Amino acid sequence: MAEPLHVLVVDDETDLANVVAGYLRREGFTVELAHDGPGAVAKARAQPPDLVVLDIMLPGFDGIEVARQLRGFTDAYIIMLTAKDEEVDKVVGLSVGADDYLVKPFSPRELIARVRAMLRRPRTGPAVPQTSTTVRFADVVVDLESRQVTRAGEPVPLTRTEFDLLAALAERPRAAFTRRQLLDAAWGEGWYGDEHVVDVHIAHVRDKLGDDAATPRYIRTVRGVGYGLAGR
Repeated sequence: MAEPLHVLVVDDETDLANVVAGYLRREGFTVELAHDGPGAVAKARAQPPDLVVLDIMLPGFDGIEVARQLRGFTDAYIIMLTAKDEEVDKVVGLSVGADDYLVKPFSPRELIARVRAMLRRPRTGPAVPQTSTTVRFADVVVDLESRQVTRAGEPVPLTRTEFDLLAALAERPRAAFTRRQLLDAAWGEGWYGDEHVVDVHIAHVRDKLGDDAATPRYIRTVRGVGYGLAGR
């Protein structure tokens, strides 16, 4: 029998953290709590989580710094929580490697649905059919088996979500993808939430590839649709 998945809930609002933990435990997850930035990083090192529910506003250091440090030693899924419905919180949180976000106040059932959808995502490869182990476009090589990307022979450090989006685009190089199609490929079918989360991750992939949205070499914006590879 498989061991239950481990979730780390990080929030300095102890009542909210306990409510979230209770819902997760009833769903069969093992749950650990942390209430500040340093404690969250220490607990993640001691017992690596499968997923982290992470508030942005924390004592010690904030959730953005927690996410940045976590990405140095774990590829656990990260859902950021923010008390403000401000784009800057979402963009900064996602740019350091978070996979999704929720704005407070939120329904615990919505969080559980997000968690379930996220944990259905493949942990070892993109959710699109593979025809070969590597895909090449321009001077970029995407290795689907090792989940490595190089540009002009130099490694490009992508997060899991960033890799899944680029792999989806690369495997159908002539296609124009809607945001919904990219969500299905990278987040898994059944995910719901703001589809523009794709835009933030695509912008981060472009930045790491040294691409320019105005004159794209690698990823083009398809107006009224979504995204595709450039020059194919």
